[in-house]
Amino acid sequence: MDFNKSEIKDLVFAGFMISLAFAILFGGGYQALLSLNYGLFFAFIISFFTAGIGFLLHELAHKIVAQRYGLTAHFKAFYPMLWLALLFSFFGFILAAPGAVFISGFMNREKNGKISIAGPLTNIILAFIFLLLLSIFGNGDGLFNYFIYYGLSINALLAAFNMIPVMPFDGAKVISWNKGAYFITLIIAVGLWIVSFFV
Repeated sequence: MDFNKSEIKDLVFAGFMISLAFAILFGGGYQALLSLNYGLFFAFIISFFTAGIGFLLHELAHKIVAQRYGLTAHFKAFYPMLWLALLFSFFGFILAAPGAVFISGFMNREKNGKISIAGPLTNIILAFIFLLLLSIFGNGDGLFNYFIYYGLSINALLAAFNMIPVMPFDGAKVISWNKGAYFITLIIAVGLWIVSFFV
């Protein structure tokens, strides 16, 4: 893959900020910072390997497919939205729009749809991996079990959220290309998210 320096900086910063926002959310919002204990550190580690990695692989999937088509693709972080996501996490929710892969070159509806669906499919694959781990190790109260549970729920939610069928979400470009692929992906993503409440 072809990366430029600003893109690597944006990916690292966006991944860190999303992980921190989810860590604060998991830790109880603003109370997580007031307590400043090891719980916030462990929440950040869990967030990084679930939300942070899920986000990074989602964006890299877009980039890989676009470059396979011979297109130029670079990630750019939305810095105001990253700070907004961090701010909202103090109040118990997250509105995450950390950035996007900007693509240039000739692109028809099919290419655009396949590039767009690559991100949610990556999160679905990750969610299935976490679901498999959950079925193997069971649903206990240990740190590893929390890591598996949040990995499942967050990646399923990331996939479903990105399939919203309006611009600028991936779903708008996927449904424009192939309605069957759109609804199958959406149903699987939402299904995995629902399953996360019962495992």
